[in-house]
Amino acid sequence: MDFLPVFLNIRGKPCLIAGGGEVAVRKARLLLRAGARVSVAAPALGSSLQELAAQGKITHHAREVSAHDLNECALVIAATDDHAVNQRVSELAAQKNIPVNVVDNPALCSFIMPSIVDRSPVLIAVSSGGAAPALTRLLRARLETLIPAAYGRLAALAAEFRGKVKQRFEKPEQRRRFWESVLQGLVAERVLSGQDQAARSALQTALDSGADADVGGEVYLVGAGPGDPDLLTFRALRLMQQADVVLYDRLIPEQILNLVRAEAERIYVGKKAMQHTVRQEKINELLVQYARQGKRVLRLKGGDPFIFGRGGEEIDTLAEHGIPFQVAPGITAASGCAAYAGIPLTHRDYAQSCVFVTGHLKDGGMDLNWNALVQPQQTVVVYMGLLGMDVLCRELIAHGMSAAMPAALIQQGATRAQRVLIGTLGTLPDIVQQTEVHAPTLIIIGEVVRLHRKLAWFAPQ
Repeated sequence: MDFLPVFLNIRGKPCLIAGGGEVAVRKARLLLRAGARVSVAAPALGSSLQELAAQGKITHHAREVSAHDLNECALVIAATDDHAVNQRVSELAAQKNIPVNVVDNPALCSFIMPSIVDRSPVLIAVSSGGAAPALTRLLRARLETLIPAAYGRLAALAAEFRGKVKQRFEKPEQRRRFWESVLQGLVAERVLSGQDQAARSALQTALDSGADADVGGEVYLVGAGPGDPDLLTFRALRLMQQADVVLYDRLIPEQILNLVRAEAERIYVGKKAMQHTVRQEKINELLVQYARQGKRVLRLKGGDPFIFGRGGEEIDTLAEHGIPFQVAPGITAASGCAAYAGIPLTHRDYAQSCVFVTGHLKDGGMDLNWNALVQPQQTVVVYMGLLGMDVLCRELIAHGMSAAMPAALIQQGATRAQRVLIGTLGTLPDIVQQTEVHAPTLIIIGEVVRLHRKLAWFAPQ
């Protein structure tokens, strides 16, 4: 270990920066976030530091650093582009035993400024001792994706209850077990999903009873997006990794399903046109049943669960039975498939509105507001319209939409198997008959389809 990692309390303490450029302003902002009283010594300041000085956030000494400037300083940072000045600042700080950092020169430093993941009051610092700054930035970026911002609120909640827990549990081992339950269980999940007051109430109840804070089950309604695992949200991944049971749909690809916690029980409840492996009412019952067993239940649905995903019906059942739940939205097929096909759903020159409809057949017909769909400068996105393609195109044309209106079929959009077929409203039925088009397929109708040839960027091999 070349450096001892420490965290300095500089709140309200004077700190000095030598230099007036862009590097200096980054250091100044960091010190200000930590509550320091910041002085900057430099013959001239860049525009950003000038603004901070005008706002009274920093004090400017319009000259080079002097030994007097270091008096009573808690730390010093040299951020000039002059090696001689930086070395002199380092020597002055060493003479006064003041911690000093010289930017990009570890040999002149008594401490290193790490890359920081800020989840205040939780702080995570990553350093290579100046050996590989680019690597530490990459590691910090990776940690940023793994640690939700809400962990700061969770830490604040723990601080609020720390004294109460110490009074309630005499033995350290009891306190340790209690906090492990809280920080890995439902109380933590309430905070991470933005339900801070519910988390505080649950924690107080657990503390009052002296019982395990992780009691009762919960349902996670998670949108898995259009198929590309890279399009999952951070929250979706976190919930997938802590589920005990997962109920998943037909549209969930294996690559995404493999991201679920390996120990989780997997239950396939997929449905397709005219064939329901498990009826929706049974799915609703299973969610309630497993949650009442105290399990964390993941309901994993393709796209977004609130856009033709019947997610509203499922959480309505959960609410009726008093089952806690949370929703993690996903990228819906309309936006995901359209983006991967290079077809903007809206465009200033082609479409100022966009309508999502389901083309699901019922008794051989479609119950759609055809007049509302046949509007100028509007994009129509049709989910589940493959089987009813003839009816869809016939009715749109009958209600006034041009048979020459550009249209696209996007099969397995946003995956390596994506296929985009371009035609018109009049030719779509023939395209379906002459080519082997299979579900899942999204239909986009509108002038924006003309942009596909120019804007298509995703070309899976």
